Amino acid sequence: MSILSRFKDILASNINAALDKVEDPGKMVDQLLRNMTKDLAAVKTETAGVMAEESRTKRLVDENLKEVAKFTDLAKKALVSGNEEDARVFLTKKQELENAGAGLQTSAALAHENAVKMRQMHDKLVKDINALNARRQTIKAKAAVAKTQERINQLGSSAGKVEGAMGAFNRMEEKVNRQMDMATARAELDSQPLDEALALEEKYRGVNIDSSVCDEMALLKAQLGLN
Repeated sequence: MSILSRFKDILASNINAALDKVEDPGKMVDQLLRNMTKDLAAVKTETAGVMAEESRTKRLVDENLKEVAKFTDLAKKALVSGNEEDARVFLTKKQELENAGAGLQTSAALAHENAVKMRQMHDKLVKDINALNARRQTIKAKAAVAKTQERINQLGSSAGKVEGAMGAFNRMEEKVNRQMDMATARAELDSQPLDEALALEEKYRGVNIDSSVCDEMALLKAQLGLN
């Protein structure tokens, strides 16, 4: 596809819309800059050629007009001199030049139109490239921050899963503890009730009572008035 055939596409291109459609604007910025720089180089070359063609056709038109004016002047001089035949030859040549000039005027107009289009493309690309370069670092920085935030969100999701697993573990542990407490309580309930007499019997078993000690203790109490 030639540059001129891409004229409408280039002028209608919208960088912001293109960036909004992609998942990774950072990479898209670099790719757009490469494509636009490549287009600009081609546009410059094409524009130079079109402008040269415009200059050439304009020069041919100017030369043609000079020739027409020259032969018109010669025809006048011939008539003034009374040489109508010579005047007819000059006028015939003048008409030939005018006919050729019409074609040259058409070519010059087309060359001028192409030059205007190329200049529009050139200016549009230069403006877009400058704008994109100015925004490039900001866009890439925002893209990097967005990626970091996405990773943080993913880690947060993983942490939430771990927290959920720990919660389930704690609930399981609490359930096991309750089961153990229930089993201990049931074991206590299933045991024989305590016989206090038997317990006291164990306490006093083997204790020998000395009657002389008891008699002496009674005597001391009496002396002390503790009876």
